[in-house]
Amino acid sequence: MFGRGRSTESTPKAASGRSARIETIIGPNAYFRGDIQSDGGARIDGIFEGTIDITGNLIVSEGAKVIADIQANNVSISGAIKGDIDGNKVEILESGRVWGNLKVNSLLLNEGAFLRGQTTMQADVEPPLIEPPRGKREEAATVVDVEVKTKEETETD
Repeated sequence: MFGRGRSTESTPKAASGRSARIETIIGPNAYFRGDIQSDGGARIDGIFEGTIDITGNLIVSEGAKVIADIQANNVSISGAIKGDIDGNKVEILESGRVWGNLKVNSLLLNEGAFLRGQTTMQADVEPPLIEPPRGKREEAATVVDVEVKTKEETETD
């Protein structure tokens, strides 16, 4: 009854080996205050205040309101979040709104999404060198001296 006899081998795994299954759900009519710690995923449809520390994925549904510092693998946001987010990939969808700082490896902002805060990408990527192409350096260094005469000066010559 209620799926207790099911094998855990059929649980889908994320690319990193973590469970991709949503194990914790806060319903649309629920208000929850506290801390969530889990090795699985979570979905918030209602209102949550506190901290979220999960190794799985977090889904914040449209209409959900979250006031929390969040640490999760992947975060998908359709609702509103006020707090800092630390995760591998953060996706803010069209109706998503975030007030807080992000520390991510990957960020996806859909058209219409709102983000107010600083974003730090954790990957070490070197910026490109800004210099003109090698063949154009000599041309750019050449100065052309042009003398401009007015119409009156050319008539007197």
